[in-house]
Amino acid sequence: MVKYRPKPKGHEAGNIVTTESWFGSHASMVVELEEVEPSDELYLAHLHHSEVVCKDDKGYYVTLKASLDNGLADPNRYSLRRE
Repeated sequence: MVKYRPKPKGHEAGNIVTTESWFGSHASMVVELEEVEPSDELYLAHLHHSEVVCKDDKGYYVTLKASLDNGLADPNRYSLRRE
């Protein structure tokens, strides 16, 4: 008998990206801590000096300053786990 495996979620067609790239983080996406909504401040209390808060179409996420504008995909942006 075949074991049931749930199908992975397919791609989302028709999405429009309003940032510079699909997966990379850019300096234009960085927001100041004052701009972050109060409900999202729970994880910002432990923000390291080498980390910044960015905002994309899906919301806020924390990433390293070294990940900005380096041409690589940022795992903090496209991961399913958002802080």
